[in-house]
Amino acid sequence: MSVTAAKGFVAAGVACGIKREALDVAVLIADESAATAAVFTRNQAAAAPVTLNRASLERDTSKRAVVINSGCANAATGARGVANGQAMAEHLATAIGCGADEVLVCSTGTIGPQLPMDLLLDGIGQAAASVDATPESAALAAKAIMTTDSVAKQSVVEGAGWSVGGMAKGSGMVRPDMATMLAFITTDASVDHDRLDDALRSAVDVSFNSLNIDGCESTNDTVIAMASGASGVVPEPTEFGAAMEDVCRDLAHQMAQDAEGASRVVTIELTGADDDAQARELGRTITDSALVRSSFHGGDVNWGRILGALGTSDISIDPESITISYEGVVVFTGGMQAFYSDEALLAGLETGDFGISVSLGDGSGTAHIVTTDLTPEYVIFNGERS
Repeated sequence: MSVTAAKGFVAAGVACGIKREALDVAVLIADESAATAAVFTRNQAAAAPVTLNRASLERDTSKRAVVINSGCANAATGARGVANGQAMAEHLATAIGCGADEVLVCSTGTIGPQLPMDLLLDGIGQAAASVDATPESAALAAKAIMTTDSVAKQSVVEGAGWSVGGMAKGSGMVRPDMATMLAFITTDASVDHDRLDDALRSAVDVSFNSLNIDGCESTNDTVIAMASGASGVVPEPTEFGAAMEDVCRDLAHQMAQDAEGASRVVTIELTGADDDAQARELGRTITDSALVRSSFHGGDVNWGRILGALGTSDISIDPESITISYEGVVVFTGGMQAFYSDEALLAGLETGDFGISVSLGDGSGTAHIVTTDLTPEYVIFNGERS
């Protein structure tokens, strides 16, 4: 169970025909207006739903619902795309008896095509009529937001009388920079908008913003959090923030495990940067490199590619102060290759996931970056016509 684990929320997922024989419309509805926070892509070609949601939340941070379609991103669709996004909100608002400005909209899929509005509006009506709070309905909603995902992604963390649940989609075109991934988080904790917003932004930084599947930031990246307050419990701020972080980290890791064509999940721990933001940016620079991620596929201890990627950053580095380790084995330190058993280390990296540590110096900044290998399967998959 995910987004309906928290009291005060119902969900549904249905098939309306945008995707052939697959669920493609989801709704997430709060029983009453809920405190809502969100973070969005910084991509300058942001899709119509992102533009609409930003404006809606600037007007009011209390929302009743979110409607999501998959199979069409409604990105690069001009004024017609904006109007179609507004029509989605209006249609769900009419169905559940609230104002259109209380409904947020999200889309995911291929960039460029216009939404098939006749099919979509019918699907929204079907979804609104079939919502409930069961785990089955939450699972259908999680499946309906999938595009190239092979599995639905859900997570729940239980607090003392309250809970946080979430669902997400994304397996390719994923390098979030939030201020084609979507995530929706619900909680029945009694928290106001400001506390929810602070907890969400902090959680996103160490989870989705620390995930890099292929170095390609989407036009539609959105994470929305809603708090119903239905539990009546006011959690301790640190505990609430930790629960939000746990859900977001879990969803981000599930996205990495399901990455398009990937065969390995690689985690990179960076320490010694001036601050956490610097460590995270350097980690993302490493994982932007196709050369680095190709070496991950072969289980190659090619620390030179990591060092070279670090050197391309605008952030100042000192190679003499850097230490790089694979699975706990130091391979580079003090400006040169370390002595280690190449044969033993390569045997340990032959298959499966692994971890790399990069110490940058003596600063307090740290980051935990999750990425994957770059495989021939990824290239073949993304070289095909959409």
